[in-house]
Amino acid sequence: MACSATSSAAALISSKPRAFSSNSKPFSQSLSLPNPFTGLPAPLLSRPASFSLSRTSPSRKSFVVKATSELPLVGNPAPDFEAEAVFDQEFIKVKLSEYIGKKYVILFFYPLDFTFVCPTEITAFSDRYEEFEKLNTEILGVSIDSVFSHLAWVQTDRKSGGLGDLKYPLVSDVTKTIAKFYGVLIPDQGIALRGLFIIDKEGIIQHSTINNLAIGRSIDETMRTLQALQYVQENPDEVCPAGWKPGEKSMKPDPKLSKDYFAAI
Repeated sequence: MACSATSSAAALISSKPRAFSSNSKPFSQSLSLPNPFTGLPAPLLSRPASFSLSRTSPSRKSFVVKATSELPLVGNPAPDFEAEAVFDQEFIKVKLSEYIGKKYVILFFYPLDFTFVCPTEITAFSDRYEEFEKLNTEILGVSIDSVFSHLAWVQTDRKSGGLGDLKYPLVSDVTKTIAKFYGVLIPDQGIALRGLFIIDKEGIIQHSTINNLAIGRSIDETMRTLQALQYVQENPDEVCPAGWKPGEKSMKPDPKLSKDYFAAI
């Protein structure tokens, strides 16, 4: 049974994940990740990135950087995938590109089921799911575990280290393909770092953070970053300064107009 489950999950995940945009090239399968304690390898550090500044009109520019290379991931179309997942104690299929044009997506990776830091993050996202839902945002959790492991963990009470019922899907990445294409796989350990990606409605990765295994993530900061992203997309002639929260003063990306912000703080 375990063998057939692995084969089923492997069949569902494309060997070459496609980005949301049909014109985008998939990320190179040779992308390698460092040992989590040794830092970035030289090829990743030395590789130049090319960027362009999108313009909405000759007199007005949108302060949005769009990457034209495969690295970094931010600014590029998110690699698409289709995989099995557990939701509402049932097995379902999740296809990332089905959210394009409909919702923002918070895609986060965690190392393993039945561990220690992971359930604190997973349940924290679930407890605040309605807040993200109001921002038209779906949450997807991913690990290299099977859907059977996910199901067993969901069916375990929180007081015993389980998850209980979750309000969003847990995706199975048993082939490790998804983690690899998002650059979070630790090759020599076969698990993912704590990577988190915010993908906008056009399928573009607008934010990413990657924590080492022992460091849990902040749901508050994820929420704040999502709100800032949505604000600048709705107000393309403004940018959000450090620690910006809804209702606070934003800034104009202009040498003269930005002085209004600095004068007010």
